[in-house]
Amino acid sequence: MEFTLDLDRQQIENIEKVLEEELIELGVISVILLDLAGNVIINLDNGNTHHDVYSLAALAAGNFGAVSAMANLIGEQEFSLLFHKGENDSIHFSKVTDDLLLLSIFGKEVSLGFLRLKVSEAVRKIESLFG
Repeated sequence: MEFTLDLDRQQIENIEKVLEEELIELGVISVILLDLAGNVIINLDNGNTHHDVYSLAALAAGNFGAVSAMANLIGEQEFSLLFHKGENDSIHFSKVTDDLLLLSIFGKEVSLGFLRLKVSEAVRKIESLFG
């Protein structure tokens, strides 16, 4: 896979601001913007996490790739949204662009429905920064 992401410092700062305002302030524990190869582009958290972000990103990209292959097997182009529920924390994946994924880690105090709404808003805002 050949992939080049060309973001300038201002675009990165603007994306960080969107993620901070739309997700971290909502109560999301951690937000990682990554490419499909598993490279971390942006990593924000609430200050109380100790996740291995690089391993998470690599595994998330692999997971997304595997699920995309499953989608193709059943005749779907892709599944653009994934969700894994845990006892205490959950992970929500959302495709931002053809080359970027947004991984959100959140606890029980954040409802999935509200998170999905806020992620959709954040993705729209981020997409507008690439226009």
